[in-house]
Amino acid sequence: SISGSDLFFKCENFQKAGAFKIRGAANAVLSLSNEEKKHGVCTHSSGNFAQALALSAKLCGIKAFIVMPKTAPEVKIKAVKGYGAEIILCEPTLASREETSEEIVKIKGATFIHPYNDYRVIAGHSSLVMEMLQQVKGTLDFIVSPVGGGGLISGISLAVHYLSPKTIVIGAEPEAANDAFQSLKTGIIQPSLNPKTIADGLLTSLGDKTFPIINELVNEIITVSEKEITEAMKIIWERMKIIVEPSSAVTLAVIIKTKEKFRNMKTGVVLSGGNVDWGRVPFLT
Repeated sequence: SISGSDLFFKCENFQKAGAFKIRGAANAVLSLSNEEKKHGVCTHSSGNFAQALALSAKLCGIKAFIVMPKTAPEVKIKAVKGYGAEIILCEPTLASREETSEEIVKIKGATFIHPYNDYRVIAGHSSLVMEMLQQVKGTLDFIVSPVGGGGLISGISLAVHYLSPKTIVIGAEPEAANDAFQSLKTGIIQPSLNPKTIADGLLTSLGDKTFPIINELVNEIITVSEKEITEAMKIIWERMKIIVEPSSAVTLAVIIKTKEKFRNMKTGVVLSGGNVDWGRVPFLT
């Protein structure tokens, strides 16, 4: 074994819309009152959450208004349109995304659902751990999860806290976007300042709802280099014969880097998604 550990992979790359985000999006949509459902939902996202919310809304027969930056890849805009959502393009700044969303909420009466800084979304992600514990015989010693905005690892650590308190939750983050690592060290949210990493799903800063959960319940965050992420991604493609995006590979990269910690342990490894930008696969370019 690469790690000397029993590894149990949770393959969220096989999810509808290709990533774990469908869990939080579906839970948020299903949590709406009948009155709220009439007016639809709104979010701002250029990536996986846009697709997940559009699909969840479609499955529930309600409208979705998705604010996307003009610079979003055409393939992502097409995918969101394919799920029947109405797309509103804005300038590629957070301020523009937020202002445009507020305008939609005001005009349409839609309910705003943040991609990760929302308790309904966090609760939806916790379902991943419930499934994992059912699928693995006995207790997991560790669960390793990627960290971006913190929605996934918040849901995971809450579920572990209540359902498997002996399990240790570890965050995996790129060195080049290590705001969560810094935040956990200092106890204060450190915003992500111009991060540049191939793990493009992990660029966002933590939220005021996700950070307190992480601060209290996540044991540690370990960072990995771009080279380590690329190597881990390559191993997953070659050995497991599955496609994951770089943001998923950070978890295996952490386990390979810190083997001793995981030796002879049962470790749950979250592969968060498989939405690969083909023009940017690090070992094909």
